[in-house]
Amino acid sequence: MNELISVIVAGAGGKMGQEVVRTVLKDPDLALVGAIDINQTGCDAGSLVGLPACGILISDDLKTVLQGREAAVLVDFTNAQAAARNAKSALTAGVAPIIGTTGLDEAEIGELRKAAKKSGVGVLIVPNFTLGAVLMMSFARQAVRYFPNVEIIELHHDQKIDAPSGTALLTAQSIGAERKPFHQGHPQEYEKLAGVRGGDWNGIRLHSVRLPGLVAHQEVIFGGPGQILTIRHDSLSRESFMPGVILAIKKVRQLQGVNIGLETVLS
Repeated sequence: MNELISVIVAGAGGKMGQEVVRTVLKDPDLALVGAIDINQTGCDAGSLVGLPACGILISDDLKTVLQGREAAVLVDFTNAQAAARNAKSALTAGVAPIIGTTGLDEAEIGELRKAAKKSGVGVLIVPNFTLGAVLMMSFARQAVRYFPNVEIIELHHDQKIDAPSGTALLTAQSIGAERKPFHQGHPQEYEKLAGVRGGDWNGIRLHSVRLPGLVAHQEVIFGGPGQILTIRHDSLSRESFMPGVILAIKKVRQLQGVNIGLETVLS
């Protein structure tokens, strides 16, 4: 019998965090050994997600939980600032962090690289856990070789605080590796309303939509003479992220350094 992988979930009281807690408790290969959330302290993690009580009470102190529990992996769905701090604490304790929160800047990622090198434990930062989103980015990298004119539209729920999404930015960076930077559209184009043409990453325009009712959606639109190619991915529920989360938990201990994107653990 394989040894269970022990998991701590940070941000356990949030919508994504609750889904991760539920998934870990149901997976026979995983064991929930800690749950962190500043708003649900003292609640049983199982009861919080509609399952039988599991005996794991939610804490607001990650360092104490790391010291008191034998943990292998930390899954973090808090916010960018908290996730960076939490990941450093996990690395110090020899625990591999998986960061599902987007918005970390280059300085924070640089600090994680140093901490990961010092600890010898890998870090996995995943802007999007859905397998369909990974395929979307892969297809987009192929398409941009033949359709260099491209724009990205990402659509999320209205409680998402960062824009563009991590997935949209990673998509732009990924297809940018296959495409020389250039200005798209009319050379004298101007905006009558500031920002209406979206953000610009090396000539690739990114547009962010925030509305209630949305979950996570993205279109990569390519234009060519007489034709349009659209590659779209839709997450209709947070359940769509869970196969990727499980895969990340089971693979992250094999990594070294800082790794970005679920594709780093796909065979």
